Amino acid sequence: MKKYVLKRVVTAIFTLLAITLILFILMQLMPGSPFNDEKLNESQRAALYAKYGLDKPIVIQFFHYVINMFKGDLGVSYKISKNTPITQLIASRLPISIGVGFAAVFIGAVVGLLLGLLAAFKRDTIWDTIATIISVIGVSVPSYVFALALSYQFGFKLDWFPMLFSSKDVIGSSVLPSVSLSMFTMASIARFTRAEMIEVLGSDYMLLAESKGLSGNKLVFAHALRNALIPIITVLAPLVVDLMTGSLVVEKIFAIPGVGSLLVNAIQSNDYNVVIALSFIYSAMYIGIMLVVDILYGVIDPRIRVAKEGD
Repeated sequence: MKKYVLKRVVTAIFTLLAITLILFILMQLMPGSPFNDEKLNESQRAALYAKYGLDKPIVIQFFHYVINMFKGDLGVSYKISKNTPITQLIASRLPISIGVGFAAVFIGAVVGLLLGLLAAFKRDTIWDTIATIISVIGVSVPSYVFALALSYQFGFKLDWFPMLFSSKDVIGSSVLPSVSLSMFTMASIARFTRAEMIEVLGSDYMLLAESKGLSGNKLVFAHALRNALIPIITVLAPLVVDLMTGSLVVEKIFAIPGVGSLLVNAIQSNDYNVVIALSFIYSAMYIGIMLVVDILYGVIDPRIRVAKEGD
Protein backbone atom coordinates (compact mmCIF):
# COMPACT_ATOMS: atom_id res chain seq x y z
CA MET A 1 0.00 0.00 0.00
CA LYS A 2 2.89 2.41 0.80
CA LYS A 3 4.41 1.92 -2.65
CA TYR A 4 0.99 2.46 -4.22
CA VAL A 5 0.45 5.77 -2.35
CA LEU A 6 4.02 7.03 -2.84
CA LYS A 7 3.86 6.48 -6.59
CA ARG A 8 0.67 8.55 -6.84
CA VAL A 9 2.01 11.34 -4.61
CA VAL A 10 5.16 11.71 -6.76
CA THR A 11 3.03 11.73 -9.92
CA ALA A 12 0.79 14.42 -8.40
CA ILE A 13 3.79 16.66 -7.55
CA PHE A 14 5.25 16.46 -11.06
CA THR A 15 1.79 17.12 -12.54
CA LEU A 16 1.45 20.30 -10.45
CA LEU A 17 4.86 21.53 -11.58
CA ALA A 18 3.92 20.90 -15.22
CA ILE A 19 0.64 22.77 -14.75
CA THR A 20 2.48 25.73 -13.20
CA LEU A 21 4.87 25.90 -16.17
CA ILE A 22 1.96 25.78 -18.63
CA LEU A 23 0.23 28.58 -16.70
CA PHE A 24 3.32 30.75 -17.01
CA ILE A 25 3.49 30.15 -20.76
CA LEU A 26 -0.23 30.92 -21.18
CA MET A 27 0.13 34.15 -19.21
CA GLN A 28 2.86 35.25 -21.62
CA LEU A 29 0.55 34.58 -24.56
CA MET A 30 -2.33 36.61 -23.11
CA PRO A 31 -2.94 39.95 -24.86
CA GLY A 32 -2.15 43.12 -22.92
CA SER A 33 -0.33 43.42 -19.61
CA PRO A 34 -1.14 44.42 -16.03
CA PHE A 35 0.44 47.82 -16.74
CA ASN A 36 -1.82 49.07 -19.53
CA ASP A 37 -2.44 52.42 -17.88
CA GLU A 38 -2.33 55.14 -20.53
CA LYS A 39 -0.61 57.45 -18.05
CA LEU A 40 2.49 55.27 -18.10
CA ASN A 41 5.16 55.78 -20.74
CA GLU A 42 7.46 53.08 -22.06
CA SER A 43 10.27 53.76 -19.60
CA GLN A 44 7.86 53.61 -16.66
CA ARG A 45 6.41 50.33 -17.90
CA ALA A 46 9.93 48.95 -18.32
CA ALA A 47 10.73 50.02 -14.74
CA LEU A 48 7.63 48.20 -13.45
CA TYR A 49 8.52 45.07 -15.43
CA ALA A 50 12.00 45.17 -13.91
CA LYS A 51 10.61 45.76 -10.41
CA TYR A 52 8.42 42.65 -10.53
CA GLY A 53 10.90 40.53 -12.50
CA LEU A 54 8.68 40.30 -15.57
CA ASP A 55 11.55 41.34 -17.85
CA LYS A 56 13.44 38.12 -17.17
CA PRO A 57 13.15 34.96 -19.31
CA ILE A 58 10.10 32.84 -18.53
CA VAL A 59 12.26 29.93 -17.32
CA ILE A 60 13.89 32.12 -14.66
CA GLN A 61 10.49 33.56 -13.67
CA PHE A 62 9.16 30.03 -13.34
CA PHE A 63 11.96 28.82 -11.10
CA HIS A 64 11.75 31.93 -8.92
CA TYR A 65 8.01 31.43 -8.58
CA VAL A 66 8.34 27.75 -7.66
CA ILE A 67 11.04 28.48 -5.07
CA ASN A 68 8.94 31.25 -3.50
CA MET A 69 5.85 29.06 -3.65
CA PHE A 70 7.55 26.41 -1.51
CA LYS A 71 8.23 29.21 0.98
CA GLY A 72 4.52 30.10 1.03
CA ASP A 73 4.95 33.23 -1.10
CA LEU A 74 2.61 33.44 -4.11
CA GLY A 75 3.71 36.95 -5.05
CA VAL A 76 1.76 40.21 -4.98
CA SER A 77 -1.16 41.60 -6.93
CA TYR A 78 -0.20 43.92 -9.79
CA LYS A 79 -3.53 45.62 -10.32
CA ILE A 80 -6.57 44.41 -8.32
CA SER A 81 -4.99 45.38 -5.01
CA LYS A 82 -1.55 46.73 -5.83
CA ASN A 83 1.36 45.15 -3.93
CA THR A 84 -1.00 43.19 -1.66
CA PRO A 85 0.29 39.64 -1.05
CA ILE A 86 -1.75 37.05 -2.95
CA THR A 87 -1.96 34.89 0.17
CA GLN A 88 -3.67 37.77 1.94
CA LEU A 89 -6.18 38.25 -0.89
CA ILE A 90 -7.03 34.56 -1.02
CA ALA A 91 -7.02 33.98 2.74
CA SER A 92 -10.12 36.10 3.21
CA ARG A 93 -12.05 34.54 0.30
CA LEU A 94 -11.07 30.88 -0.12
CA PRO A 95 -12.40 29.65 3.27
CA ILE A 96 -15.81 31.13 2.43
CA SER A 97 -15.97 29.40 -0.95
CA ILE A 98 -14.72 26.12 0.55
CA GLY A 99 -17.24 26.31 3.41
CA VAL A 100 -20.23 26.87 1.13
CA GLY A 101 -18.93 24.30 -1.36
CA PHE A 102 -18.28 21.64 1.29
CA ALA A 103 -21.82 22.05 2.61
CA ALA A 104 -23.15 21.72 -0.96
CA VAL A 105 -21.08 18.56 -1.53
CA PHE A 106 -22.27 17.01 1.72
CA ILE A 107 -25.95 17.78 1.06
CA GLY A 108 -25.75 16.68 -2.57
CA ALA A 109 -23.84 13.44 -1.84
CA VAL A 110 -26.04 12.31 1.07
CA VAL A 111 -29.39 13.16 -0.51
CA GLY A 112 -28.28 11.86 -3.92
CA LEU A 113 -27.10 8.56 -2.45
CA LEU A 114 -30.37 8.08 -0.57
CA LEU A 115 -32.43 8.94 -3.65
CA GLY A 116 -30.40 6.56 -5.80
CA LEU A 117 -30.75 3.71 -3.30
CA LEU A 118 -34.48 4.34 -2.99
CA ALA A 119 -34.90 4.32 -6.78
CA ALA A 120 -32.85 1.11 -7.13
CA PHE A 121 -34.62 -0.84 -4.38
CA LYS A 122 -38.06 0.44 -5.46
CA ARG A 123 -37.39 -0.02 -9.16
CA ASP A 124 -40.37 0.57 -11.50
CA THR A 125 -42.52 1.96 -8.68
CA ILE A 126 -43.82 5.45 -7.95
CA TRP A 127 -40.74 6.07 -5.75
CA ASP A 128 -38.44 5.28 -8.65
CA THR A 129 -40.39 7.69 -10.87
CA ILE A 130 -40.26 10.49 -8.28
CA ALA A 131 -36.51 10.03 -7.75
CA THR A 132 -35.90 10.02 -11.51
CA ILE A 133 -37.94 13.22 -12.01
CA ILE A 134 -36.00 14.97 -9.23
CA SER A 135 -32.72 13.83 -10.79
CA VAL A 136 -33.69 15.08 -14.25
CA ILE A 137 -34.73 18.47 -12.86
CA GLY A 138 -31.51 18.75 -10.85
CA VAL A 139 -29.34 18.05 -13.89
CA SER A 140 -31.36 20.19 -16.33
CA VAL A 141 -31.98 23.36 -14.32
CA PRO A 142 -28.93 25.63 -13.74
CA SER A 143 -27.88 26.28 -10.14
CA TYR A 144 -28.55 30.01 -10.45
CA VAL A 145 -32.23 29.30 -11.21
CA PHE A 146 -32.50 27.32 -7.99
CA ALA A 147 -30.64 30.15 -6.25
CA LEU A 148 -33.13 32.76 -7.42
CA ALA A 149 -36.15 30.56 -6.61
CA LEU A 150 -34.88 29.68 -3.13
CA SER A 151 -33.88 33.26 -2.42
CA TYR A 152 -37.34 34.52 -3.35
CA GLN A 153 -39.33 31.82 -1.55
CA PHE A 154 -37.31 31.19 1.62
CA GLY A 155 -35.43 34.47 1.85
CA PHE A 156 -37.94 37.11 0.72
CA LYS A 157 -41.43 35.63 1.23
CA LEU A 158 -40.91 33.35 4.25
CA ASP A 159 -37.86 35.18 5.66
CA TRP A 160 -36.41 31.92 6.98
CA PHE A 161 -32.85 32.55 5.79
CA PRO A 162 -30.81 35.67 4.88
CA MET A 163 -30.94 36.60 1.20
CA LEU A 164 -27.37 37.91 1.26
CA PHE A 165 -24.24 36.40 2.74
CA SER A 166 -23.23 37.85 6.09
CA SER A 167 -20.04 37.26 8.06
CA LYS A 168 -22.11 37.71 11.24
CA ASP A 169 -24.33 34.73 10.37
CA VAL A 170 -22.14 32.46 8.23
CA ILE A 171 -24.14 29.27 8.84
CA GLY A 172 -27.59 30.78 8.27
CA SER A 173 -26.57 32.77 5.20
CA SER A 174 -24.82 29.72 3.69
CA VAL A 175 -27.92 27.51 3.66
CA LEU A 176 -29.56 28.83 0.47
CA PRO A 177 -26.39 29.02 -1.66
CA SER A 178 -25.29 25.57 -0.46
CA VAL A 179 -28.63 24.00 -1.32
CA SER A 180 -28.62 25.75 -4.72
CA LEU A 181 -25.16 24.43 -5.56
CA SER A 182 -25.97 20.94 -4.26
CA MET A 183 -28.79 20.26 -6.73
CA PHE A 184 -26.61 19.19 -9.66
CA THR A 185 -24.43 17.01 -7.43
CA MET A 186 -27.49 15.44 -5.82
CA ALA A 187 -29.05 14.66 -9.20
CA SER A 188 -25.82 13.25 -10.66
CA ILE A 189 -25.12 11.02 -7.65
CA ALA A 190 -28.74 9.81 -7.58
CA ARG A 191 -28.65 8.79 -11.24
CA PHE A 192 -25.32 6.97 -10.99
CA THR A 193 -26.23 5.30 -7.70
CA ARG A 194 -29.48 3.97 -9.17
CA ALA A 195 -27.79 2.67 -12.33
CA GLU A 196 -24.87 1.06 -10.48
CA MET A 197 -27.00 -0.49 -7.74
CA ILE A 198 -29.41 -2.03 -10.27
CA GLU A 199 -26.45 -3.50 -12.16
CA VAL A 200 -24.80 -4.79 -8.96
CA LEU A 201 -28.02 -6.25 -7.52
CA GLY A 202 -28.51 -8.29 -10.70
CA SER A 203 -24.91 -9.55 -10.88
CA ASP A 204 -23.82 -13.16 -10.45
CA TYR A 205 -21.80 -12.56 -7.28
CA MET A 206 -24.87 -11.07 -5.55
CA LEU A 207 -26.84 -14.20 -6.42
CA LEU A 208 -23.96 -16.27 -5.06
CA ALA A 209 -23.93 -14.23 -1.83
CA GLU A 210 -27.67 -14.74 -1.42
CA SER A 211 -27.30 -18.47 -2.04
CA LYS A 212 -24.81 -18.59 0.85
CA GLY A 213 -27.46 -17.21 3.18
CA LEU A 214 -26.53 -13.51 3.24
CA SER A 215 -29.43 -11.09 3.33
CA GLY A 216 -30.61 -7.76 4.67
CA ASN A 217 -28.22 -4.92 5.56
CA LYS A 218 -25.09 -7.08 5.34
CA LEU A 219 -25.88 -8.05 1.76
CA VAL A 220 -26.69 -4.46 0.77
CA PHE A 221 -23.86 -2.57 2.47
CA ALA A 222 -21.06 -5.15 2.57
CA HIS A 223 -21.47 -6.32 -1.01
CA ALA A 224 -23.87 -4.30 -3.18
CA LEU A 225 -23.09 -0.73 -2.07
CA ARG A 226 -19.34 -1.35 -1.74
CA ASN A 227 -19.09 -2.52 -5.35
CA ALA A 228 -21.23 0.39 -6.55
CA LEU A 229 -19.13 3.02 -4.74
CA ILE A 230 -16.19 3.16 -7.18
CA PRO A 231 -18.04 4.73 -10.15
CA ILE A 232 -19.99 6.96 -7.72
CA ILE A 233 -16.75 8.29 -6.19
CA THR A 234 -15.37 8.85 -9.71
CA VAL A 235 -18.35 11.07 -10.55
CA LEU A 236 -18.30 12.89 -7.21
CA ALA A 237 -14.59 13.80 -7.21
CA PRO A 238 -14.53 16.55 -9.89
CA LEU A 239 -17.84 17.93 -8.58
CA VAL A 240 -16.23 18.42 -5.17
CA VAL A 241 -13.56 20.73 -6.61
CA ASP A 242 -16.08 22.64 -8.74
CA LEU A 243 -18.28 23.35 -5.74
CA MET A 244 -15.51 24.08 -3.23
CA THR A 245 -13.91 26.64 -5.55
CA GLY A 246 -17.17 28.47 -5.90
CA SER A 247 -19.77 29.30 -8.51
CA LEU A 248 -19.50 32.86 -9.81
CA VAL A 249 -23.22 33.36 -10.57
CA VAL A 250 -24.40 31.95 -7.24
CA GLU A 251 -21.77 34.01 -5.44
CA LYS A 252 -23.10 37.12 -7.19
CA ILE A 253 -26.75 36.33 -6.32
CA PHE A 254 -26.02 35.91 -2.61
CA ALA A 255 -23.18 38.49 -2.50
CA ILE A 256 -20.66 35.87 -1.35
CA PRO A 257 -17.11 37.29 -1.24
CA GLY A 258 -15.55 34.11 -2.65
CA VAL A 259 -12.72 33.31 -5.04
CA GLY A 260 -14.89 33.04 -8.17
CA SER A 261 -15.29 36.78 -8.61
CA LEU A 262 -11.63 37.34 -7.70
CA LEU A 263 -10.48 35.06 -10.53
CA VAL A 264 -12.72 36.76 -13.10
CA ASN A 265 -11.48 40.22 -12.05
CA ALA A 266 -7.87 39.02 -12.24
CA ILE A 267 -8.32 37.67 -15.77
CA GLN A 268 -10.00 40.86 -16.96
CA SER A 269 -7.21 43.05 -15.54
CA ASN A 270 -4.31 40.74 -16.57
CA ASP A 271 -3.24 40.38 -12.96
CA TYR A 272 -0.90 37.48 -13.73
CA ASN A 273 0.05 36.52 -10.21
CA VAL A 274 -3.56 36.26 -9.01
CA VAL A 275 -4.59 34.20 -12.05
CA ILE A 276 -1.64 31.82 -11.67
CA ALA A 277 -2.09 31.50 -7.89
CA LEU A 278 -5.82 30.73 -8.10
CA SER A 279 -5.37 28.37 -11.06
CA PHE A 280 -2.61 26.59 -9.15
CA ILE A 281 -4.85 26.25 -6.08
CA TYR A 282 -7.69 24.88 -8.24
CA SER A 283 -5.30 22.40 -9.84
CA ALA A 284 -3.82 21.39 -6.48
CA MET A 285 -7.28 20.80 -5.05
CA TYR A 286 -8.35 18.80 -8.08
CA ILE A 287 -5.20 16.66 -8.09
CA GLY A 288 -5.44 16.24 -4.32
CA ILE A 289 -9.04 15.06 -4.56
CA MET A 290 -8.20 12.67 -7.40
CA LEU A 291 -5.25 11.37 -5.37
CA VAL A 292 -7.57 10.64 -2.46
CA VAL A 293 -10.01 8.95 -4.86
CA ASP A 294 -7.20 6.85 -6.32
CA ILE A 295 -6.21 5.72 -2.83
CA LEU A 296 -9.85 5.00 -1.97
CA TYR A 297 -10.04 2.76 -5.01
CA GLY A 298 -7.33 0.60 -3.49
CA VAL A 299 -9.06 0.60 -0.08
CA ILE A 300 -12.51 -0.26 -1.46
CA ASP A 301 -11.28 -2.84 -3.96
CA PRO A 302 -7.79 -4.30 -3.23
CA ARG A 303 -7.76 -5.85 -6.71
CA ILE A 304 -7.32 -2.36 -8.19
CA ARG A 305 -4.36 -1.63 -5.90
CA VAL A 306 -2.67 -4.91 -6.77
CA ALA A 307 -3.20 -4.32 -10.50
CA LYS A 308 -1.79 -0.77 -10.37
CA GLU A 309 1.18 -1.76 -8.24
CA GLY A 310 2.10 -4.21 -10.97
CA ASP A 311 2.11 -1.49 -13.66
